[in-house]
Amino acid sequence: MRGGGNGAGSGGGGGGSPLFFSTTGGRRTPLKFRHPKFRLLPSWIIFLLFLLLLLLVGAGRWRRLLRYETSSSTPSGSGYTVLINTWKRNDLLKQSVSHYSSCAGVESIHIVWSEPDRPSDSLRESLWQVAQQNSKSCEGMDLKFDLNEEDSLNNRFRDTKGLKTDAVFSIDDDVLFPCSSMDLAFRVWQSAPNTMVGFVPRMHWLDSKTRDNNREYYKYGGWWSVWWTGTYSMVLSKASFFHKKYLDLYTNHMPKSIRQYVTKYRNCEDIAMSFLVANATGAPPIWVKGRIFEIGSSGISSLGGHSDKRTHCLNLFTNLYGEMPLVATNMKVIDSRHSWLW
Repeated sequence: MRGGGNGAGSGGGGGGSPLFFSTTGGRRTPLKFRHPKFRLLPSWIIFLLFLLLLLLVGAGRWRRLLRYETSSSTPSGSGYTVLINTWKRNDLLKQSVSHYSSCAGVESIHIVWSEPDRPSDSLRESLWQVAQQNSKSCEGMDLKFDLNEEDSLNNRFRDTKGLKTDAVFSIDDDVLFPCSSMDLAFRVWQSAPNTMVGFVPRMHWLDSKTRDNNREYYKYGGWWSVWWTGTYSMVLSKASFFHKKYLDLYTNHMPKSIRQYVTKYRNCEDIAMSFLVANATGAPPIWVKGRIFEIGSSGISSLGGHSDKRTHCLNLFTNLYGEMPLVATNMKVIDSRHSWLW
Protein backbone atom coordinates (compact mmCIF):
# COMPACT_ATOMS: atom_id res chain seq x y z
CA MET A 1 0.00 0.00 0.00
CA ARG A 2 2.88 2.36 0.78
CA GLY A 3 4.30 1.58 -2.68
CA GLY A 4 0.93 2.11 -4.32
CA GLY A 5 0.51 5.33 -2.51
CA ASN A 6 3.89 6.51 -3.75
CA GLY A 7 3.01 5.41 -7.27
CA ALA A 8 -0.19 7.28 -7.28
CA GLY A 9 1.50 10.34 -5.80
CA SER A 10 4.39 10.19 -8.28
CA GLY A 11 2.40 10.09 -11.46
CA GLY A 12 0.01 7.09 -11.44
CA GLY A 13 -2.55 7.35 -14.21
CA GLY A 14 -0.19 9.63 -16.18
CA GLY A 15 -1.14 12.73 -14.14
CA GLY A 16 2.15 13.45 -12.28
CA SER A 17 2.56 15.78 -9.28
CA PRO A 18 1.00 19.20 -9.52
CA LEU A 19 3.52 21.96 -9.98
CA PHE A 20 2.73 23.43 -6.60
CA PHE A 21 3.24 20.18 -4.63
CA SER A 22 6.30 18.10 -3.85
CA THR A 23 6.56 14.63 -2.34
CA THR A 24 8.82 14.16 0.60
CA GLY A 25 8.66 10.92 2.51
CA GLY A 26 5.16 10.23 1.23
CA ARG A 27 3.86 13.65 2.14
CA ARG A 28 2.80 16.29 -0.27
CA THR A 29 3.90 19.81 0.66
CA PRO A 30 3.37 23.05 -1.22
CA LEU A 31 6.37 24.37 -3.09
CA LYS A 32 7.82 27.61 -1.69
CA PHE A 33 8.69 30.15 -4.31
CA ARG A 34 11.43 32.58 -3.33
CA HIS A 35 10.80 36.18 -4.28
CA PRO A 36 13.88 38.16 -5.26
CA LYS A 37 15.13 40.35 -2.39
CA PHE A 38 15.56 44.04 -3.05
CA ARG A 39 17.98 45.66 -0.66
CA LEU A 40 18.04 49.40 -0.16
CA LEU A 41 21.34 51.09 -0.87
CA PRO A 42 23.20 52.32 2.19
CA SER A 43 22.40 55.92 3.04
CA TRP A 44 26.00 57.03 2.48
CA ILE A 45 25.91 55.76 -1.10
CA ILE A 46 22.65 57.63 -1.75
CA PHE A 47 24.23 60.77 -0.33
CA LEU A 48 27.28 60.41 -2.56
CA LEU A 49 25.09 59.90 -5.63
CA PHE A 50 23.16 63.04 -4.74
CA LEU A 51 26.39 65.03 -4.41
CA LEU A 52 27.59 63.66 -7.75
CA LEU A 53 24.36 64.83 -9.38
CA LEU A 54 24.80 68.32 -7.92
CA LEU A 55 28.39 68.45 -9.13
CA LEU A 56 27.37 67.46 -12.66
CA VAL A 57 24.66 70.09 -12.75
CA GLY A 58 26.99 72.66 -11.24
CA ALA A 59 29.78 71.85 -13.67
CA GLY A 60 27.52 72.56 -16.60
CA ARG A 61 26.39 75.80 -15.00
CA TRP A 62 29.94 77.05 -14.38
CA ARG A 63 31.03 76.05 -17.88
CA ARG A 64 28.34 78.35 -19.21
CA LEU A 65 29.59 81.14 -16.98
CA LEU A 66 33.22 80.57 -17.95
CA ARG A 67 32.19 81.19 -21.54
CA TYR A 68 31.00 84.59 -20.34
CA GLU A 69 27.50 83.97 -21.57
CA THR A 70 26.00 86.93 -23.36
CA SER A 71 22.50 88.18 -22.73
CA SER A 72 20.15 87.35 -25.57
CA SER A 73 18.77 90.86 -25.76
CA THR A 74 19.79 94.41 -25.01
CA PRO A 75 18.60 95.68 -21.59
CA SER A 76 15.59 97.98 -21.71
CA GLY A 77 16.39 101.67 -22.19
CA SER A 78 19.75 103.08 -23.21
CA GLY A 79 22.84 101.09 -22.42
CA TYR A 80 25.89 101.93 -20.36
CA THR A 81 29.52 103.00 -20.67
CA VAL A 82 32.30 100.72 -19.44
CA LEU A 83 35.11 102.65 -17.77
CA ILE A 84 38.22 100.42 -17.64
CA ASN A 85 41.05 101.43 -15.34
CA THR A 86 44.35 100.00 -16.55
CA TRP A 87 48.07 100.20 -15.80
CA LYS A 88 50.81 98.57 -17.91
CA ARG A 89 48.91 95.33 -18.49
CA ASN A 90 48.08 95.42 -22.18
CA ASP A 91 47.40 91.69 -22.35
CA LEU A 92 44.72 91.99 -19.65
CA LEU A 93 43.36 95.14 -21.26
CA LYS A 94 42.85 93.26 -24.54
CA GLN A 95 40.96 90.49 -22.75
CA SER A 96 38.75 93.04 -21.00
CA VAL A 97 37.96 94.96 -24.20
CA SER A 98 37.27 91.72 -26.06
CA HIS A 99 34.84 90.54 -23.41
CA TYR A 100 32.97 93.74 -22.54
CA SER A 101 32.52 94.74 -26.18
CA SER A 102 30.54 91.50 -26.60
CA CYS A 103 27.93 92.46 -23.99
CA ALA A 104 24.69 93.67 -25.53
CA GLY A 105 24.16 96.52 -23.05
CA VAL A 106 27.54 98.18 -23.61
CA GLU A 107 27.34 101.25 -25.84
CA SER A 108 30.89 102.51 -25.43
CA ILE A 109 34.18 101.69 -23.74
CA HIS A 110 36.49 104.30 -22.20
CA ILE A 111 40.00 103.29 -21.17
CA VAL A 112 41.47 105.31 -18.29
CA TRP A 113 45.13 105.70 -19.30
CA SER A 114 47.55 107.15 -16.72
CA GLU A 115 50.85 105.75 -17.97
CA PRO A 116 53.65 108.20 -18.83
CA ASP A 117 53.89 106.83 -22.40
CA ARG A 118 50.93 107.26 -24.67
CA PRO A 119 49.26 104.11 -26.05
CA SER A 120 50.94 102.95 -29.23
CA ASP A 121 49.19 103.03 -32.58
CA SER A 122 49.39 99.25 -32.75
CA LEU A 123 47.65 98.92 -29.37
CA ARG A 124 44.94 101.36 -30.39
CA GLU A 125 44.37 99.54 -33.66
CA SER A 126 44.28 96.04 -32.13
CA LEU A 127 41.83 97.09 -29.40
CA TRP A 128 39.61 98.84 -31.95
CA GLN A 129 39.58 95.74 -34.17
CA VAL A 130 38.71 93.48 -31.23
CA ALA A 131 35.90 95.78 -30.12
CA GLN A 132 34.34 95.92 -33.58
CA GLN A 133 34.57 92.16 -34.10
CA ASN A 134 32.80 91.37 -30.84
CA SER A 135 30.25 94.17 -30.77
CA LYS A 136 26.59 93.19 -31.01
CA SER A 137 25.65 96.62 -32.34
CA CYS A 138 25.19 97.21 -36.05
CA GLU A 139 26.99 100.54 -35.62
CA GLY A 140 30.03 98.96 -33.97
CA MET A 141 31.59 99.76 -30.60
CA ASP A 142 32.70 103.24 -29.57
CA LEU A 143 36.20 102.88 -28.03
CA LYS A 144 38.16 105.80 -26.57
CA PHE A 145 41.28 106.41 -24.50
CA ASP A 146 40.97 108.96 -21.68
CA LEU A 147 44.56 110.18 -21.41
CA ASN A 148 45.85 111.65 -18.15
CA GLU A 149 49.01 113.64 -17.49
CA GLU A 150 49.23 112.68 -13.81
CA ASP A 151 49.43 109.14 -12.45
CA SER A 152 46.65 109.11 -9.85
CA LEU A 153 43.88 106.76 -8.82
CA ASN A 154 41.59 109.78 -8.99
CA ASN A 155 41.81 109.51 -12.79
CA ARG A 156 39.33 106.65 -12.81
CA PHE A 157 36.69 109.16 -11.65
CA ARG A 158 37.85 112.15 -13.67
CA ASP A 159 35.00 114.18 -15.09
CA THR A 160 34.68 112.95 -18.67
CA LYS A 161 32.75 115.07 -21.13
CA GLY A 162 30.73 113.62 -23.96
CA LEU A 163 29.67 110.34 -22.35
CA LYS A 164 26.77 108.93 -24.35
CA THR A 165 25.06 107.22 -21.41
CA ASP A 166 23.99 108.18 -17.90
CA ALA A 167 25.09 104.81 -16.55
CA VAL A 168 28.79 104.15 -16.01
CA PHE A 169 30.22 100.74 -15.15
CA SER A 170 33.59 101.18 -13.44
CA ILE A 171 35.85 98.15 -13.68
CA ASP A 172 39.51 97.19 -13.28
CA ASP A 173 41.35 95.64 -16.22
CA ASP A 174 41.94 92.37 -14.35
CA VAL A 175 38.30 91.60 -13.48
CA LEU A 176 35.68 90.03 -15.75
CA PHE A 177 31.97 89.45 -15.17
CA PRO A 178 29.54 87.49 -17.35
CA CYS A 179 27.44 89.75 -19.56
CA SER A 180 24.28 88.33 -17.99
CA SER A 181 25.44 89.43 -14.52
CA MET A 182 26.18 92.91 -15.80
CA ASP A 183 22.77 93.14 -17.45
CA LEU A 184 21.13 92.18 -14.16
CA ALA A 185 23.12 94.81 -12.27
CA PHE A 186 22.29 97.40 -14.92
CA ARG A 187 18.56 96.72 -14.56
CA VAL A 188 18.91 97.10 -10.80
CA TRP A 189 20.70 100.41 -11.32
CA GLN A 190 17.91 101.58 -13.62
CA SER A 191 15.49 101.11 -10.73
CA ALA A 192 17.69 103.25 -8.44
CA PRO A 193 19.90 105.41 -10.70
CA ASN A 194 21.14 107.70 -7.91
CA THR A 195 22.82 104.96 -5.90
CA MET A 196 25.81 102.69 -6.50
CA VAL A 197 25.15 99.14 -7.64
CA GLY A 198 28.03 96.69 -7.56
CA PHE A 199 29.43 93.22 -7.05
CA VAL A 200 32.06 93.69 -4.32
CA PRO A 201 30.56 94.68 -0.92
CA ARG A 202 32.44 96.03 2.09
CA MET A 203 31.44 97.35 5.50
CA HIS A 204 32.40 100.01 8.05
CA TRP A 205 32.17 98.92 11.67
CA LEU A 206 31.93 101.09 14.76
CA ASP A 207 35.09 100.66 16.83
CA SER A 208 33.77 100.53 20.39
CA LYS A 209 37.29 100.24 21.84
CA THR A 210 38.55 103.54 20.43
CA ARG A 211 36.97 106.79 21.59
CA ASP A 212 38.32 110.34 21.85
CA ASN A 213 36.19 113.19 23.21
CA ASN A 214 33.00 111.35 22.29
CA ARG A 215 34.17 111.01 18.69
CA GLU A 216 33.27 107.74 17.02
CA TYR A 217 35.92 105.66 15.28
CA TYR A 218 35.38 103.03 12.62
CA LYS A 219 37.07 99.90 11.37
CA TYR A 220 37.18 98.67 7.79
CA GLY A 221 35.40 95.36 7.25
CA GLY A 222 36.54 93.18 4.36
CA TRP A 223 34.73 90.40 2.55
CA TRP A 224 34.73 87.92 5.42
CA SER A 225 32.94 90.31 7.76
CA VAL A 226 30.29 90.85 5.08
CA TRP A 227 29.98 87.11 4.52
CA TRP A 228 29.65 86.44 8.26
CA THR A 229 27.09 89.18 9.05
CA GLY A 230 25.33 89.75 5.73
CA THR A 231 25.78 93.49 6.26
CA TYR A 232 27.55 96.00 4.03
CA SER A 233 27.68 99.77 3.43
CA MET A 234 29.90 100.07 0.33
CA VAL A 235 30.31 98.45 -3.07
CA LEU A 236 33.81 98.86 -4.42
CA SER A 237 34.30 100.81 -7.63
CA LYS A 238 36.43 98.02 -9.09
CA ALA A 239 33.08 96.64 -10.31
CA SER A 240 30.10 98.97 -9.90
CA PHE A 241 27.47 101.05 -11.68
CA PHE A 242 26.85 104.70 -10.87
CA HIS A 243 25.47 107.82 -12.56
CA LYS A 244 27.91 109.87 -14.65
CA LYS A 245 27.06 112.98 -12.60
CA TYR A 246 29.20 111.60 -9.78
CA LEU A 247 32.29 111.98 -11.97
CA ASP A 248 31.70 115.73 -11.92
CA LEU A 249 31.00 115.74 -8.18
CA TYR A 250 34.14 113.71 -7.45
CA THR A 251 36.40 115.87 -9.62
CA ASN A 252 35.01 119.33 -8.95
CA HIS A 253 33.06 119.32 -5.68
CA MET A 254 34.44 116.67 -3.33
CA PRO A 255 36.89 118.02 -0.71
CA LYS A 256 40.22 118.56 -2.44
CA SER A 257 42.11 117.11 0.51
CA ILE A 258 40.52 113.71 -0.19
CA ARG A 259 41.79 113.68 -3.76
CA GLN A 260 45.22 114.75 -2.54
CA TYR A 261 45.27 111.88 -0.05
CA VAL A 262 44.28 109.36 -2.73
CA THR A 263 47.05 110.58 -5.04
CA LYS A 264 49.71 110.54 -2.32
CA TYR A 265 48.93 107.15 -0.78
CA ARG A 266 47.49 105.40 -3.87
CA ASN A 267 44.53 104.00 -1.97
CA CYS A 268 40.92 104.58 -0.93
CA GLU A 269 39.54 106.20 -4.10
CA ASP A 270 36.71 103.64 -3.97
CA ILE A 271 35.91 104.55 -0.35
CA ALA A 272 35.93 108.21 -1.37
CA MET A 273 33.35 107.53 -4.10
CA SER A 274 31.19 105.55 -1.68
CA PHE A 275 31.27 108.48 0.77
CA LEU A 276 30.37 110.90 -2.02
CA VAL A 277 27.34 108.94 -3.25
CA ALA A 278 26.08 108.12 0.26
CA ASN A 279 26.41 111.77 1.30
CA ALA A 280 24.43 112.86 -1.77
CA THR A 281 21.64 110.30 -1.42
CA GLY A 282 21.44 109.30 2.25
CA ALA A 283 20.85 105.77 0.96
CA PRO A 284 22.85 102.53 0.98
CA PRO A 285 24.35 100.94 -2.14
CA ILE A 286 22.96 97.75 -3.67
CA TRP A 287 24.95 94.53 -3.83
CA VAL A 288 24.30 92.24 -6.79
CA LYS A 289 25.61 88.71 -6.46
CA GLY A 290 27.68 87.74 -9.47
CA ARG A 291 30.45 85.38 -10.44
CA ILE A 292 33.79 87.21 -10.65
CA PHE A 293 36.76 86.10 -12.74
CA GLU A 294 40.08 87.63 -11.70
CA ILE A 295 42.51 87.28 -14.59
CA GLY A 296 45.44 89.20 -13.13
CA SER A 297 47.78 88.98 -10.17
CA SER A 298 46.82 90.19 -6.69
CA GLY A 299 46.43 93.95 -6.24
CA ILE A 300 47.06 96.32 -3.35
CA SER A 301 44.50 94.50 -1.19
CA SER A 302 47.00 91.65 -0.81
CA LEU A 303 49.69 93.92 0.66
CA GLY A 304 50.40 94.00 4.37
CA GLY A 305 48.52 96.52 6.47
CA HIS A 306 45.81 96.99 3.85
CA SER A 307 42.92 96.89 6.34
CA ASP A 308 44.67 99.37 8.65
CA LYS A 309 45.16 101.81 5.78
CA ARG A 310 41.52 101.52 4.83
CA THR A 311 40.47 102.03 8.44
CA HIS A 312 42.52 105.23 8.49
CA CYS A 313 40.72 106.42 5.34
CA LEU A 314 37.33 105.79 6.92
CA ASN A 315 38.10 107.94 9.93
CA LEU A 316 39.89 110.66 7.95
CA PHE A 317 37.03 111.02 5.47
CA THR A 318 34.44 110.97 8.26
CA ASN A 319 36.27 113.84 9.94
CA LEU A 320 36.35 115.83 6.68
CA TYR A 321 32.64 115.27 6.07
CA GLY A 322 31.80 116.03 9.69
CA GLU A 323 29.86 112.78 10.05
CA MET A 324 29.73 109.20 8.80
CA PRO A 325 27.56 109.25 5.62
CA LEU A 326 27.72 105.52 4.86
CA VAL A 327 24.45 103.62 5.38
CA ALA A 328 24.49 99.90 6.19
CA THR A 329 22.05 97.43 4.65
CA ASN A 330 21.38 93.69 4.40
CA MET A 331 19.75 93.58 0.96
CA LYS A 332 21.28 91.45 -1.78
CA VAL A 333 20.08 90.94 -5.36
CA ILE A 334 20.40 87.50 -6.94
CA ASP A 335 19.22 85.97 -10.19
CA SER A 336 17.03 83.10 -8.98
CA ARG A 337 17.18 81.42 -12.39
CA HIS A 338 20.80 80.51 -11.72
CA SER A 339 20.61 79.84 -8.00
CA TRP A 340 20.00 76.48 -6.35
CA LEU A 341 18.76 78.06 -3.13
CA TRP A 342 16.91 81.36 -2.98
